[in-house]
Amino acid sequence: MKTGKITKFVGLTAAAALALSACSDSGDSGDSEDSGDGDGGTVTLGILPSWTDGLSMAHLWKVILEDEGYTVEIEEMSEAGPLYTAVAEGDYDVYPSAWPQVTHADYMEEYGDDLEDLGAYYEGAVLTMAVPEYTEVDSIAELNDNADLFDGQITGIEPGAGLTGVIDDSAIPEYNLGDNYEHVTSSTTAMLTELEEATENEEDILVALWRPFWANAEYPVKDLEDPKGAMGEPETLNAIANAEFSSEFPDVAEWMGNLTLDDEQYGELEDLVVNQHEDDPAAGAEEFVENNQDLIDSVTE
Repeated sequence: MKTGKITKFVGLTAAAALALSACSDSGDSGDSEDSGDGDGGTVTLGILPSWTDGLSMAHLWKVILEDEGYTVEIEEMSEAGPLYTAVAEGDYDVYPSAWPQVTHADYMEEYGDDLEDLGAYYEGAVLTMAVPEYTEVDSIAELNDNADLFDGQITGIEPGAGLTGVIDDSAIPEYNLGDNYEHVTSSTTAMLTELEEATENEEDILVALWRPFWANAEYPVKDLEDPKGAMGEPETLNAIANAEFSSEFPDVAEWMGNLTLDDEQYGELEDLVVNQHEDDPAAGAEEFVENNQDLIDSVTE
């Protein structure tokens, strides 16, 4: 396993403590107001580092905003629930790569009045269940007849992840998988370790995955067809902020709403941040900005 690609993360209790620590150590980030000319304020970005779309976007925004004169802090959590809580309560300013329509829909409903959607930067994100390319199963509908291939196990990620909820609450009941499968959750890191070991040995494995995510290109995997649509429709990736953010940082809010990435641009960003500069993600984001200066200029004009 290329462990450098995934940041190790703490448990849920520690994550909750991190939110409180961030609040007490750095103060309410909303106290720093955007002066409109890019010379004032600290913007705190909260991410789930194992979801490398958020990792990549946070470092991209750090480069962009610090070039404009802002101070940017990136705070990491291991679970989506505490992260949404921190943004809703103003301890963090922005979750720069949220999945609001399907994956994190429950959190958006719970905290919606305290959140602001700054806009989508990517179209067509999807949740998936995946197997190696060599596995002779192509659809979730075929899983019950092939449970022995996977030892009756769906290898999942964090228990509190939106993807975990979609599998437990939608895919398993919709396809009647409960009698034949156990959904084993732990962490994204652990899932990727098992996926790498299985594919290196050409063994069958059934995992929870999503797109966009670098692992889809790194490992020989294929998405299972979902004829019942249990994994949800494609969604957008959005910057979700505290409800007061755009009034305190109007320029930054506008810039975040201006940015859109296509598949090629997103793929370049994630590859640079996660793979090419795995020990220094900021360097990957800086290289992306250098390679795409016209795009960045169009965002901040």
